[in-house]
Amino acid sequence: MKSMLFPALTGLVLAVGASAADNPTTLPLGSKAPDFDLPGVDGRNWKLSDFADAKALVIFFTCNHCPTAQYYEERMKQLVTDYASKGVAFVAISPNDPKAVRLDELGYADLGDSFEEMKIRARDAAFNFPYLYGGGEHEPVSRAYGPVATPHTFIFDAGRKLRYQGRIDDSEREKFVRAKDVRLVLDALLAGQEPPVTQTRVFGCSVKWSDKTAGVDQYWKQIAAEPVTVNPVDAGGLIALRRNESAKNDQARLRLVNFWATWCGPCVIEFPELMTIHRMYRQRDFELVTVAAHYPDEQADVLKFLKQQQASNRNLIFGDTDKHKLIEAFDPNWSGALPFTLLIDPAGEVLYRKEGTIDPLELKRTILRELNARKPW
Repeated sequence: MKSMLFPALTGLVLAVGASAADNPTTLPLGSKAPDFDLPGVDGRNWKLSDFADAKALVIFFTCNHCPTAQYYEERMKQLVTDYASKGVAFVAISPNDPKAVRLDELGYADLGDSFEEMKIRARDAAFNFPYLYGGGEHEPVSRAYGPVATPHTFIFDAGRKLRYQGRIDDSEREKFVRAKDVRLVLDALLAGQEPPVTQTRVFGCSVKWSDKTAGVDQYWKQIAAEPVTVNPVDAGGLIALRRNESAKNDQARLRLVNFWATWCGPCVIEFPELMTIHRMYRQRDFELVTVAAHYPDEQADVLKFLKQQQASNRNLIFGDTDKHKLIEAFDPNWSGALPFTLLIDPAGEVLYRKEGTIDPLELKRTILRELNARKPW
């Protein structure tokens, strides 16, 4: 299997078939569709027999977190719109074990691959096809098909014999598409003809089988080994922090700033979410800065908490006993209530502002939208 690595896009593969070391064997052409009985995000279980009357069955192996899979979601929905009335059935299966996905593999995602997050994805993206969980304890079903990447498409004829496996088309960016393989195959099958193509190379994120959880364990060991520090900041430093003049240099970044305190219950509760956001997006043009609204002589207590959280991002603590002066320096409109969170673009524009507890999904989506607008992959 040939691998292609991109910055912050670990796990992408370009492959024709499966590597015995990493994946099960991909289902051979002409094989019968393996049976399945999998939970769907709509609250019911779906079986292969539920599609018995379809003239053709298309199975997309896809997932939430993979940017390539996300590129194809609208095209998948359009295929359903165009072909369901012609007797073609569609189903999507996520083969990933969510426990095998590292946080640094979520740099282009707002959601992971758990079943609960699949429900959110299907709802918010208005999926018009069943979306089934084929990971974790249901992995044997996905292994029977043998997808090597997300997305990976399998098309079966009326007799449920595999007639095509491979890509949906030849470019994740729709404007560059030259060959609409799935449409060509479906048109041929519906016309009673042989498909003009039966197998193509797939491109996308490698399937996260359960045996990849060892990589996640190693990832957390690396996180635990990262140094954690906290440094005092004065009024001038807070003014510079708020301006975020990173657009003037070669390291233009979105900056998420969170003011918190160990005695603030909501701050402590949401802090792990901030660490998750930091680990998801830090390989991109993004940084998290936390500012402890403590007196300078409380630095030891602040550092103890930060170490417990393995907070290896940039951490600051009020360097002056006049807290009101520091609050005024950073944002005159801030009431002083904690927690307080701002997302600032490289030119200093505020993209997200929250006095009180953040909505993690809303914040992730704001960050992701801005990062992708500045530098899509």
